[in-house]
Amino acid sequence: MLTAAVSFALTAAGLAVAGLAAYRRRFLSATRWFAVALLPAGLYLTGLFPVARTIGSEIGDWATRLVLDPGVWTGIALLTLSVALLLVTRRRGRRRVDAPPAAGPAAAPASPAVDAGRPTSAAPPKAKPAETSDTGLGDFADIEEILRRRGI
Repeated sequence: MLTAAVSFALTAAGLAVAGLAAYRRRFLSATRWFAVALLPAGLYLTGLFPVARTIGSEIGDWATRLVLDPGVWTGIALLTLSVALLLVTRRRGRRRVDAPPAAGPAAAPASPAVDAGRPTSAAPPKAKPAETSDTGLGDFADIEEILRRRGI
């Protein structure tokens, strides 16, 4: 009974604010206030307030377990490890796709310490791999050329 009184009082207050906004010829604002004012009555009439109370209670119970239960912390650690592994493997997979194929053991990449002192514009232009047309990236050839000219 108290829930009904509060929800209809909120609806009436919202309708009053919407009416005041409409009186001041702020029709867009009045429409927004009217829409928000209908929410409490609609939630009460559809019976969603008990559902919201149940959801809030369950979230509170979960938060209590989160703070006090070591099993929940283990689950969070496992989720974090899983996301980290997915991100690392995705990044490593992209590097392998972007890297040109090696011609042999002599074509091994130089260490970062050697390349750190050399400017990127002084690097010799790399030959375009033959597989780029097979991967469906042929449309991006002009973009690759522009980036190559700028040293990116």
